[in-house]
Amino acid sequence: MTLTVALIVFPGVQALDVTGPMDVFAEANAFLAPDKQYRLDVLGLESGLLRCSNGLSIQAHRHFSAAPDSYDLVLCAGGPALPGQDFGAEFYIWLRGICRRSRRYGSICNGALMLARTGLLDGRRVTTHWSDVAALARLCPDAVLEVDRLYVQDDNLYTSAGVTAGIDLSLYVLTQDHGPQVALNVARRLVVFTQRSGGQSQFSPFLTATPHTASAVAAVQGLVLQNLRTDLSIAELAQAAAMSPRNFSRIFARETGTTPAQFVEGARVDAARAMLENATLALKTVAYECGFRDAHHMRSVFMRRLGVSPQQFRMNFAPMV
Repeated sequence: MTLTVALIVFPGVQALDVTGPMDVFAEANAFLAPDKQYRLDVLGLESGLLRCSNGLSIQAHRHFSAAPDSYDLVLCAGGPALPGQDFGAEFYIWLRGICRRSRRYGSICNGALMLARTGLLDGRRVTTHWSDVAALARLCPDAVLEVDRLYVQDDNLYTSAGVTAGIDLSLYVLTQDHGPQVALNVARRLVVFTQRSGGQSQFSPFLTATPHTASAVAAVQGLVLQNLRTDLSIAELAQAAAMSPRNFSRIFARETGTTPAQFVEGARVDAARAMLENATLALKTVAYECGFRDAHHMRSVFMRRLGVSPQQFRMNFAPMV
């Protein structure tokens, strides 16, 4: 049976949020029988040419108000200006309705913000681009944000992280629809991985926030960032804050939303990420300078927090020579 996929676009949409998934499903048609192919429908919030964020102009197949009653999959594309855009009650009422009538629905990148305005993300597990997590949390505080995932499926809801993660999500959907071999064939044609290593934290600037307040907790955070080589036990940090360990841990968690141990570990990972971009530094040197017990310990923490090893991170992000 032919599967229908709708992509919702708007002025300022990110072109790759649209063309990435479209290319996955269009390439898949070359490996599928005619009666099992995908039919793609681009739905515009405006008629005529729409200017993408990169300056490219695209034209939707039809205005959203002229769309069929339902699809097999509805995807909301994202765009850099989307957090500040409100498309009006008429559109969100329509979007809520068509998503509920369709078999599956979801978003690419911060297109999740569109869905958040409909209430469709309340109580659901979702992800979005790492830089729009706070905006999504404000719009939909009841959503369960999985910020380090490239894509998340919650029953019939599919959401993806930033930009190219729309390709990862589309390959995942393709695997569900037609099996892993078709997805592998498409990935080979597009020269991408069928499943990338790690989550999107490896791409975000920092795991730990720089302290900006004058509180005792902020002072300890600054102390941590300046002394990563040392032990930095809870007892030592509490002593620096002139508090008991128990009281310090409680106040630290209240002010930062994380535990002292998690903050220290995140700060060490951040420092290691920066040092790993220097391809001449040995892994054991990076581990020592950042306060890990040894290179094996650093690798274990990287795998748990980022989903990639320090060596893989270096291969991905160190400048080519």
